[in-house]
Amino acid sequence: MGTGTGIGRVRGLGSAKHGAHHWLAQRYTAVGNLLLVLWLLFSLIALPGLDYESVVNWIHNPLVAVPLMLMIVSIFMHLRLGMQVMLEDYVHDKGLAFFSMLLLNFYAYAGAAAGVFAIAKIAFIGVVK
Repeated sequence: MGTGTGIGRVRGLGSAKHGAHHWLAQRYTAVGNLLLVLWLLFSLIALPGLDYESVVNWIHNPLVAVPLMLMIVSIFMHLRLGMQVMLEDYVHDKGLAFFSMLLLNFYAYAGAAAGVFAIAKIAFIGVVK
């Protein structure tokens, strides 16, 4: 094992054991997104109309609101996983990488929370006119 080059210092140490979980999580969210977006498209096509009242009444159904919330969370989780890989690969400055990951996590969690809140407000509380 050499000490002069980067590859020499890490050769024989094995994997970090985190890549497989991250890769699988990204694939699971991709499949979930595909299924939920297809459900959304077919459900919207099946609606009698796409006017405001029809869509709000459709979202009032818990069997519609819950998959919509799952879709929002899955999409933002998938976004966070993919952007995390990009940031880890291409942002080399440690401070900027930390700040970028902080912003990414804030954006992903805040976006998912805002989406779930909006759907919950329509589905369970109703829209104030």
